[in-house]
Amino acid sequence: MKDVSTLRPLAAAVALAGTLAGCNVAPTFEQPALPVPETVSPEAGAAATAGAAGQAYAQAQSWIQSAQLREVLALALTHNRDLRVALDNIERARAQYGITRADLLPGVALQAQGSRSRTAADLRNNGQSGINEQYTAQLGFTSYEIDFWGRVRNLNAAALQAFLQSEDNQRSVRIGLVADVSSAWLTLAADMARLKLARDTLASREKAYELTRRMFELGATSNLVLAQNLSTVETARGDVAAYTAQVERDRNALQLLAGGPVPDHLLPTAGMWTTADAEAALLLQVPSPLPSKVLLHRPDVRAAEHNLRAMNANIGVARAALFPTISLTGSIGTGSRELDALFGSGNGTWSFIPQIRLPIFDGGRNRAGVAVAEANQRIALSQYEKVVQTAFKEVADVLADRAQWSQRLRAQEGVVDATQKAFELSEARFKAGVDNYLTVLDAQRSLYTAQQSLITLRLAEQVNRVTLWKVLGGEQGSLGDVAGT
Repeated sequence: MKDVSTLRPLAAAVALAGTLAGCNVAPTFEQPALPVPETVSPEAGAAATAGAAGQAYAQAQSWIQSAQLREVLALALTHNRDLRVALDNIERARAQYGITRADLLPGVALQAQGSRSRTAADLRNNGQSGINEQYTAQLGFTSYEIDFWGRVRNLNAAALQAFLQSEDNQRSVRIGLVADVSSAWLTLAADMARLKLARDTLASREKAYELTRRMFELGATSNLVLAQNLSTVETARGDVAAYTAQVERDRNALQLLAGGPVPDHLLPTAGMWTTADAEAALLLQVPSPLPSKVLLHRPDVRAAEHNLRAMNANIGVARAALFPTISLTGSIGTGSRELDALFGSGNGTWSFIPQIRLPIFDGGRNRAGVAVAEANQRIALSQYEKVVQTAFKEVADVLADRAQWSQRLRAQEGVVDATQKAFELSEARFKAGVDNYLTVLDAQRSLYTAQQSLITLRLAEQVNRVTLWKVLGGEQGSLGDVAGT
């Protein structure tokens, strides 16, 4: 039977590793204070309630009311190439974390070897040639570092933070994709509405021109009026051509984001922007004011924090290089000149090779490495604070616009109503012979411009809601619900 004393050196090594691997020279991580005011908007009295509502808004997918848009988002979340790249980056970071985590444990390998050689007679003492055989089998580990100062653990912590950072980067891509697809879909809807308005305007102007032409043939109006009327027709015809091309470009942009063709039944309708309650048909209202802590849910802020934690762990890695490194190499096995006697009694072998490396003089390399790691940590801290400040500005800007949208829309709707009435009155006065046709042309152009501006404002208001959802950090887990619709 094999002597159990051959196992004692390895057992002692394992016990020593467990005893010593308890120190960590990395600085303790502390959550940085937010370098922004406590609330995003000045109404601090309602901040607590609105903050909870704001987070619920950011996490709920019900802010998208259009079933067509939800299905387009499902296509994009399945087929968009940028999102696939982000997912592959997560897998790469996960694998890299697995590599560094494996260094926490000794790598054990089994090795079996056999050799057979012939020795010439002149090389042997007895003057006769011979056959030499040797067989060995060993189980052991090589250069296992006892993590006395936390170097390997800090490398593992930095890899973990890199993995978590890749997950938050992927969330940023998902949130940005949802916002981009929503904005592209809404832009397509607005340009389809502009195209419909241009076509309706062209049809009405062609009818007016035809009537004016008949009046000219009867001598009831001048050639100047006929030419002026024709210019409005050609202008409207040019707008139809321009918006037709723009709608096709919008469809191409939407298909690129969706990762493939978008079926026609998922495209918006041209009439969805022409009613006063168009915004109620698309996206829900958003809460305000909001506490600044809501910004911590943004994936870019979380990614910056993970980077800061990784830099903090790297300080521990650099500091550990100033201290001795203890590594162990050991093996147990058996050896014999005969294969059938390989595992026989008395053929056991073992080896135990501890190694201590103590840095004495390196020209200041290790201390410079600590300085670099500390500088990287300070840079990461500044970057984190800049990301938080940028997030605060983005949310504050969107909320500032948000507060005025209802008034701007009502004002523009009033402008459309007023210019419509002015156009009708000027047309009646021209027919009555009170005013010339230039007054009608000016009123007609003003009405057309006001209607186009109203479509633009309604689009901007809807994009503002999408942008607010994006800058609040999007949702946590309901995108999967969208992909499953």
